[in-house]
Amino acid sequence: MKIETKCLHEGYSPKNGEPRALPIYQSTTYTYDSTEHIGRLFDLTDDGHMYSRISNPTVAAVEEKLAALEGGVGALCTTSGQAASLISILNIMKAGDHFISASTIYGGTINLFAVTLKRFGIECTFVDPEASADEVQKAFRPNTKAVFGETIANPAISIFDIEKFAQIAHKNNVPLIIDNTFATPVLCKPIEYGADIVIHSTTKYMDGHAVQVGGVIIDSGKFNWKNGNFPEFTEPDPSYHGIIYTDSFGEAAYIVKARVQLMRDIGAYPSANAAFLLNLGLETLPIRMEKHSRNAEKIADFLNDSDKIEFVNYPTLKENKYNELMKKYLPLGCSGVVSFSIKGGRENAIKFMDALTLASNVVHVADIRTCVLHPASSTHRQLTDKQLVDAGISPGLIRLSVGLENIEDIIDDVKQALDRIN
Repeated sequence: MKIETKCLHEGYSPKNGEPRALPIYQSTTYTYDSTEHIGRLFDLTDDGHMYSRISNPTVAAVEEKLAALEGGVGALCTTSGQAASLISILNIMKAGDHFISASTIYGGTINLFAVTLKRFGIECTFVDPEASADEVQKAFRPNTKAVFGETIANPAISIFDIEKFAQIAHKNNVPLIIDNTFATPVLCKPIEYGADIVIHSTTKYMDGHAVQVGGVIIDSGKFNWKNGNFPEFTEPDPSYHGIIYTDSFGEAAYIVKARVQLMRDIGAYPSANAAFLLNLGLETLPIRMEKHSRNAEKIADFLNDSDKIEFVNYPTLKENKYNELMKKYLPLGCSGVVSFSIKGGRENAIKFMDALTLASNVVHVADIRTCVLHPASSTHRQLTDKQLVDAGISPGLIRLSVGLENIEDIIDDVKQALDRIN
């Protein structure tokens, strides 16, 4: 099936007389005919739902759909994109381990990697995503366990060279983890370019309507966890009667371990109702991503022609330095997020934002409604000046999330706000 069809039909197939829409199984608890059956569930030898902190039928249907959309062997939904980032790392790392990340990633993820994980003894080295393979190689250590990047960086709107970093990661026998939030599998499938694990903040385009916070981890099933670097997959797990994940679950070892070990202990699993709402968003995702991308292209062109704009970051602009990578990884579109800087810096940026009437000034992005944000004073406020520069953020940078309104109305709103600036 093509992706438009998968968005509608994967994950849930009603049988004769059953509901057409995905049901909401609003239950924490499941009943069984025997204690022996329950024992097999806890031994991980039978499929089924033990408790809704680990799995739930509604959420499981959405997980199956998300895995199908990205081309993975399995998925694990979480209560937020940050939880997905955290679990994706903790599933393969412990105190004393190290990983490498692109410096252009989302500010909250930078803080998670640079501050919070460091307190747990896991260290991250940030690298320039445009650095040569030789330069990136210098960041590797004997205890390096992964490489992390974003397909489309938030808010720099830079494009990550997935294939280049996949080759570097695999040369060092570690997986590549890709945050594909802005692109979604409609615009880019990182697994096709060598990514091993894909994560999303489903709060953004996948939900699309700003009604629920969520995340997901998707396992490609292609990484060799038996290469000697990851004994937690190949040695007995005492918390599950000595089960060996690679032996019992094969290509799905990573995602099974994430669920039954990490999710079991952390408990960041979404509710059935949240998954139901996410599924509604997924059903229209292909249509929305096409419209978001076309609207953003027109806004980027409009801003690029304005004498009040210092620069515009959007890969479809011919002069944009990511134009060639866009053609390779995102030929169908680059999402609805445009970043740009108004001449006059922070002061004029704030004047512009406050003058908007259609676009909302909110701490959110990737919504059906147009919204705007000043990263340096909000989502990336915790970063140092150097970290801001490394993330591609200037003091006057504005992130415009272009919605699904009529493009003429969006342009009119932007134009009248620009006219307020001297």
